[in-house]
Parts: sequence; structure tokens; C-alpha cells
Amino acid sequence: MNPLPLAIAELRRNLPGAIAIVALIAIAAALGVSVSAQERALRQASARAADRFDLIIGAPGSPTQLVLTTVYLQPAALELLPVDTLSRLAREPGVSSIAPVAVTDSFQGYTIVGTTAAFVSQGGMLDGRMFDAEHEVVVGSAVQLELGQSLFPEHGSPAENVIESHEHHFEMRIVGRLRPTGTPWDRAIIAPIEALWSMHDEPEERAATDAASPAAGANSHRVPAVVVKPRSVNDAYALRASYRGRDTLAVFPAEVLIPLYRILGDVQAVFTWMAAAFQTLLIVAVLLVIVAVLAARRQSLGVLRALGAPPAFVFLVVWLQGALLIAAGTLGGALLAWVLSRALGAWLSVRTGLAIDSASGLQELWMLLALLVAGSLLSALPSLAALRGSADRLLRVG
Repeated sequence: MNPLPLAIAELRRNLPGAIAIVALIAIAAALGVSVSAQERALRQASARAADRFDLIIGAPGSPTQLVLTTVYLQPAALELLPVDTLSRLAREPGVSSIAPVAVTDSFQGYTIVGTTAAFVSQGGMLDGRMFDAEHEVVVGSAVQLELGQSLFPEHGSPAENVIESHEHHFEMRIVGRLRPTGTPWDRAIIAPIEALWSMHDEPEERAATDAASPAAGANSHRVPAVVVKPRSVNDAYALRASYRGRDTLAVFPAEVLIPLYRILGDVQAVFTWMAAAFQTLLIVAVLLVIVAVLAARRQSLGVLRALGAPPAFVFLVVWLQGALLIAAGTLGGALLAWVLSRALGAWLSVRTGLAIDSASGLQELWMLLALLVAGSLLSALPSLAALRGSADRLLRVG
């Protein structure tokens, strides 16, 4: 005999309750899986965004804010480096290239970044060409502005500071669009650093800073940050030690990201344990429901035993009811987690500018399998009563 039809028939007798239990298990499983997937995806996306920022040098202050502003273009009022910093770095033998980065202004919600053509062109052009004059800019792949369009940068952001926000009388024209990088720079307008110096009334005497050739002359301008590409790992640590003093701060992005990842991991662990506790409570609720059903349907089980059904058959009928609920909830949780992860990934991509791939991996698969196996094993506990009970005992009223 096949116990599956009898188990399904028992579940159909209380279909609304079975659906509610499956939905709750699916929600709990989806929350645990999606939180785990998003934490990993955010960690990977933020690490990819920092790949080309080997060493960042800024004024003394918060290393976290320096990295957030330079790498992830989070606006902040960073202190400026000493005047001779660029020329000092250009003379360092362990420096392969330098690129000043200034995040100051905006236009229609897009951040305007000042840097060098060599640094910003590493990913290549999608359309148009790279800027080669002060009044020319290029835009990231996600900027909804047309090539050839002219713009006047705004100081700051009206949403952040209405009083100080104003428009610069400095016209810029879009001449190119960069390839997608999966970073916040895809939503940025990138201008020559010389344009920002001119726009903010810097001195007229300036020498071009070529990131591909750091020995291209001294530069007397102050900038909030400089991205340095060392010639070797040893040079990177030597430069970090040399420029980590009273006037400058040198930081590897990983120094900031690793503590942030640790915090993300702690938050992910908390949510995972909460989801696991919720799932455990739901499994216990499933077992209690099965026990209650057994108490109400004990005479039906007695009839099965009286008709000659072996104890193992009755055990399977009872066990399958709980196992089917757990399996349906786990499968529903996997589907719901896929939808939820995609939605959260899209939302985080818009909020952070990072290309977040929220696909579930082996870790999430193991979480679902653990839930399925644990739930199926625990579902066998109420079935043991069916093994011990005889037909006379099960048929006895009262």
C-alpha cells in the first residue's frame, strides 16, 4: 500500500491550516536565505568597487570617510592635503601613478568628480571620447544625460544644504560616456581636476597632473584625496608608512572594508539566528499540529491497524504529513528567497550604486537543506506514538 495518498487526504481535511503553516515556513526560510545572500553580494560588490584604489592618501581624519568619499562617492567635507603633496608623490620612486580625486559638486542629483583622464579611462569608453579640456566632462554609464549636453555644476546639493547651494558660472559639455563598472562611478559626472580648480577660484598657475606619468611636474594645488598606484607590494607598505603622519593619512581600502564586513557579518549572523529560531518554532508548531491531529484522528489510525496495516505503514502516514509540510515550506521559501533577493539587490544597487549580484550560493542551499532534513527528522517524533499504539487502544473511546 502507498501511504502518500492517505497523508495527502489528511492534510486536505485541514487545508487552510496546512497552507498557513507552509506560508510561515516559507517566509522564515526566505528571510534567512535572502539576508545571507545580500550580505555576501554586498561584500563582493564593495570589494570589486575598491579594486583600482590601491592606496588612498588624504588629510588626517576619518579613514572610513576618506574611503567612502573617494571610492564610493559619498559626499563629505574632507580636509585638503598640503600644497606640496602631489609634487612629493610624483617624486616618490615607488609610485607608478597618481590621481587626485575631488568630490565637491553635483548636477541634477549626479555627483561631479574631479580627477585625471588616465585614471577614469581605465575601463574604456562606451560612447564618445575622453575629455581633453577643462570645459569637457564624461559621464558614467548610468547617467541619464545626452552627449553634447551642456551643464552648470551646482555647489553641494540643494537637498542637503539649501542655503549654501548655488550654481557655478562654469559651463561644461559632455563629450563621452564610460563603460559600466558596477560602482558608484557609473552615476557620476567626471571632470578634469583642473576644471574644479578653476571653478573654485584656485590660482591660475597650475601644471597638468598625468596619472600615467607621475613625474609630470610639480603641482601646487590642494586636493582632498590622491589615489596612488604603487610599483610593488613593498612600495605600497612603504608609502603607507611614509604618508601616515601628522599632515597626511594613507590607508588601504581593505583597512576600512574589513571592519565593515565584520559588522555586516555580525548583523547577518543575528538575522540568521533569528530566522533559525523562527524556523525552529514553526517546526515545533507543525509537530504540535500533528499531535493534535493524531489525538482527533486516533480512531482512523485504529481502523487502519484493525484492517491489517502494519505499524510501519501507519508511521509513514503520520510522518509524511509533517514532512510534506516542511518540504512545501522549504520549496516555497527557496522561490520566495529568489524573488526577495532580486528585489533587495535592485534596491541596494539604486541606493549604493554598486552592481549587486544577489544570486544564492552553496551556503544558502545548505541552509535550506538543513531546514528540510531537520524538519523531516523531527516530524518522525509524533509518528512514534502510532508505532506503539495497538488497534484496541487506538479504537478505545475516552
